[in-house]
Amino acid sequence: MSPDTSISPDIRRLLISGLALAPAGANVIMQLSRLPIGHAIVESTVDSGSLRKHPIKRTRTTLAYIMVALSGTEYERAAIRREVNAQHRLVRSDHDSAVAYDALDPELQLWVAACMFHGVIDAVTSFIGPVNDAQFATLLRHCSRFATTLQVSESRWPEDRSTFDDYWTKSICEVSMDDVTRAYLRGLASLDFLPAPLARTLGPSHRFLTVGFLPSPFREELGLSWTPRDQKRFEKIVSRAGMVNRHLPRALREFPWNLIELDTRRRIARGRSVL
Repeated sequence: MSPDTSISPDIRRLLISGLALAPAGANVIMQLSRLPIGHAIVESTVDSGSLRKHPIKRTRTTLAYIMVALSGTEYERAAIRREVNAQHRLVRSDHDSAVAYDALDPELQLWVAACMFHGVIDAVTSFIGPVNDAQFATLLRHCSRFATTLQVSESRWPEDRSTFDDYWTKSICEVSMDDVTRAYLRGLASLDFLPAPLARTLGPSHRFLTVGFLPSPFREELGLSWTPRDQKRFEKIVSRAGMVNRHLPRALREFPWNLIELDTRRRIARGRSVL
């Protein structure tokens, strides 16, 4: 993937870190916490993109989209946009659906992109330090690509911190789960889509980190408890991880993003499908 020259080394350092995957489980739950999006995922018949049927592939393709959105050229972004659109056209509700949805809906895509940006801020704040206004503005402007690589126009992306905060506060009111989506999302937190031995081994720690990164409205919708003792343990884990990460060589600090970047660049250059 040819690096986009608008990405400075400092911005890359903030955006591309293996530890940025720590809030990923929570971020996916946030994205799917609006009923239309949750039902679209649960009911989707696009098996190639199913996390439960193809967990490794779905993880790779999700990271590939993020990597292209953040650091891809216009050509690469256009290529992955075509692939995403082709899959999204197949994800629409029908007369049997309990909730109406359309994966090409720009409003729903804006929410997903806003959640992804919220995840960026979570990761930077947790593992590097507080995000000042200048950094927030730079990251907000750059991460508009999460939205514009889909169907969202640049004009709909929040223009500054205040505008984003207003959008986020209003959008939290749209967070809603029913029995179907709640069960699915709790399963994601516990990794129950993995083979049973892996889910038993990795599930508890993943669930703990996921719940820790979730803002309280999402925890409440999921019906998950979180105690002051849990919070103290969570903060200690995050602090230690951030300390270790700061001393890693760049190649290790950016893993697995650097491998995803290399693989995605090769796929696009050879005309192969990324998704």
